[in-house]
Amino acid sequence: MGNMNEQRATFTTMEHSTKADWDIIVSHFRPYAATLADRVLAHLRLLADDTGGFVVDRLQHSLLTATLAHKGGEDEEYVVCALLHDVGDTLGSWNHPDIAAAMLKPFVSEANHWMVEHHGIFQGYFFFEHVGMDKNMRERFRGHPHFERTEKFCALYDGPAFDPKAEIAPLEFFEPMVRRVFSQPKNSIYKDTCSQEMP
Repeated sequence: MGNMNEQRATFTTMEHSTKADWDIIVSHFRPYAATLADRVLAHLRLLADDTGGFVVDRLQHSLLTATLAHKGGEDEEYVVCALLHDVGDTLGSWNHPDIAAAMLKPFVSEANHWMVEHHGIFQGYFFFEHVGMDKNMRERFRGHPHFERTEKFCALYDGPAFDPKAEIAPLEFFEPMVRRVFSQPKNSIYKDTCSQEMP
């Protein structure tokens, strides 16, 4: 419920809100937003011990995808996208790429956002035929500026990340990267108003 003695806005409908109300709300938002990386990492940890029938659990898969991307020489933002590409599995059973992409969107390039958002369709090239789907579904995006980037992500990093014998970097290795990527939004309607450096 929160601290009942904390300063709060007074409106009961946004139509009647005032600048004073929003000054209070923004003052609460900034420290909360500053701990976003903690919540993202906690949510990622929920993937541990859930194999979904795969040979590795979902956290191991995420860590191995990021490990392969890091070893492949990808930049930090890309590696964080690799780490978090399936973080939506717990809440988005039918659309997990959309969940991960939405979470990452304010903090990453358009190219990396598109890659995460579409990786599910591109990954399907390797297995859709086994579940009665069209493995060439990705072809509808052929010619898109980020087609090759997403194709590469699935072929080199996401697709091979199911080997339980592979060397996998621990989550602690990636935590500083996650914190840096999530430290300041690049693309948000609120970024200039609510995300100034904390006093």
